[in-house]
Amino acid sequence: MNGMSGSSPAAPAPSPSSFFQHRHRHGGMMHMTFFWGKTTEVLFDGWPGTSLKMYWVCLAVIFVISAFSECLSRCGFMKSGPASLGGGLLQTAVYTVRAALSYLVMLAVMSFNGGVFVAAMAGFGLGFMIFGSRAFRATSSNSHTEVQSHC
Repeated sequence: MNGMSGSSPAAPAPSPSSFFQHRHRHGGMMHMTFFWGKTTEVLFDGWPGTSLKMYWVCLAVIFVISAFSECLSRCGFMKSGPASLGGGLLQTAVYTVRAALSYLVMLAVMSFNGGVFVAAMAGFGLGFMIFGSRAFRATSSNSHTEVQSHC
């Protein structure tokens, strides 16, 4: 009598193994420990695939995203200034973009691919070295005050 009331019977809940069967059809089981290799999926289904060239593109993208996220964290976009609606909206937009980029890097690292992890950490490290550390800060010969922003 379920058909008469206009509702269909509830679909059975997928079994825990159905996820892994789906993953197996699409190139193997999902890794739950770190592994090394070019055949992986990062952020999107089928990307970067099995191509070594696309794997290197993936690593470069993760590196750039993590370095840019660090740039947004360290540059003067987030510094306080005179109170204004426009300034507050700009700070909010920059903060939101930085948070989104950081979460994308986190999700990429959750692929458990060792190369992706190394690319993310190298991007964050280089971003900090350029935008946050003392390595590239210029000092004035007269007052010995540091330049705070590298942007």
